[in-house]
Amino acid sequence: MDYGTVQGIITIVVMVTFVGIFAWAYSGRRKAQFDEAANLVFSDDEKHKDSGEHK
Repeated sequence: MDYGTVQGIITIVVMVTFVGIFAWAYSGRRKAQFDEAANLVFSDDEKHKDSGEHK
């Protein structure tokens, strides 16, 4: 195997990995978990409001 073949194989592996991550991130099954994670920033504020604490 020469350098060009190895470089081609690495390119294909990286491309397949990228497509896999893209499909995982935009799949409908993960939407609920990502929405929950996006709202974690606000959960701390709600906890402090309920307990009457202020920072």
